[in-house]
Amino acid sequence: MQKLFLLFTHDGLQYLLTKNKTVLEEQDFFVSDETPQDFIFSKLTEILLQKQFSEINVISALNHFTMMPEGFSQHDAGFDLIGFNADADRNNEELMLAVNKKFAVQFYYTMPNHLYLKIKEASKTTRFNFSGEKFLSSINVKNQKEIHINLYHHQCEFFCFDQKKVVLYNNLDVNSEVDFLYFIMFTLSKIGFGTAETQFFVYGETTRNETFISELRKFVKNLKIVFDNIPNKNFILN
Repeated sequence: MQKLFLLFTHDGLQYLLTKNKTVLEEQDFFVSDETPQDFIFSKLTEILLQKQFSEINVISALNHFTMMPEGFSQHDAGFDLIGFNADADRNNEELMLAVNKKFAVQFYYTMPNHLYLKIKEASKTTRFNFSGEKFLSSINVKNQKEIHINLYHHQCEFFCFDQKKVVLYNNLDVNSEVDFLYFIMFTLSKIGFGTAETQFFVYGETTRNETFISELRKFVKNLKIVFDNIPNKNFILN
């Protein structure tokens, strides 16, 4: 059985096509100054029309989200809660929910309606998830202060833990080493984590973002690269 995996980031679309545990295809598409306005939608349409698959797994890393304790049931407030972090458009975005029982949190997140409806048009078994929940499910933590960073193309998400409890999650667009360092160091100062006592773990596009990591090493003591998203391996924590 062939499965299609789709990852949406703020400026791109990546897909993986598998059969059993074998990777058949993997490719990414990123918006640039030269690409048309509907570039991502057109690439999604091509993938859905041209590839043979019986199941779709969609991961959204789009940074329209909020994190709440597991069991929060006022779903009608989802858009309002997301609105504290980003400008969510009720008329053009689909509100979604992802629950992580391991750490007792849940995420409200949105996907643009035109992408969501195009995927649903395929009439295949489809599973939607938020990248934060997917990432959180893969993390193993100890009784210490930890920051786990997942890197994408021009984007990162990270969790802060203290004694195995989630202290903070964020998902940010980063276009330079300065942006990346500012977000991480500012977060440390706000939550009271010292650079010497905190353990850093990095995942994802570590090769593509090698300069980000080398700059971070200048300021933190304990940093470990868990894995790199090399071709045909570790795609969106699969």
